[in-house]
Amino acid sequence: MCGWIVSAAFVLYLSAFPGSPAAAPQPPQPCLSPLQWEARTVQYDHATGRNTRAAVSYDAQNQRIRVLEQKTGHTPCKKFFEYIYLFKSGVVFQIEEITKQCAKIPLTEAWDPYDIPLNSTYEDQYFIGGPGDMIEVQEWSDRKPARKNEAWVGVYTLKDCYPVQETYTKNSSVTTSTRIFDLNLGISDPAVFKPPSSCQAALSERMPSNC
Repeated sequence: MCGWIVSAAFVLYLSAFPGSPAAAPQPPQPCLSPLQWEARTVQYDHATGRNTRAAVSYDAQNQRIRVLEQKTGHTPCKKFFEYIYLFKSGVVFQIEEITKQCAKIPLTEAWDPYDIPLNSTYEDQYFIGGPGDMIEVQEWSDRKPARKNEAWVGVYTLKDCYPVQETYTKNSSVTTSTRIFDLNLGISDPAVFKPPSSCQAALSERMPSNC
């Protein structure tokens, strides 16, 4: 009986003093992002000041991404491309959207999924937009105590862990920020990851984007 009285008194103590160590809230943990989705993106290159708009099909299960550049307005003397990144095969196909001319290029970059790595550092939690929007997101980074600046910052929705924005700083002169929106789960057409027949006679070097 005495033990029960002590335990009850301890519970009452925690209720009266929620800030006590035993009742301290757990720190936020990285959420799990969806493995397959389609969305629209805008990637901003901080060095050139150029925005690239695209429709993206993302398949983390098979480590492949398809990027279809989108033309908005009048852009003189610029080519638009479709890119098919096949990380398991180590190649990327670049297809000119009008002529279907194709280049097959070795893919030297490692697979880097749209997710929050388990060793990420929690930065902030906030709402996007104004009153009534109620889109709550969390911001994470790869910041570590020994390094002052982050090389990666990711913003993901709190409810479903959808990617909203990712910023990469590869070096002092290469920084890109990508916004992701209009996201839909799943892959509506898996054939988008299959290179067209023109890639059977593909070039071995990347084609320039200028005319």
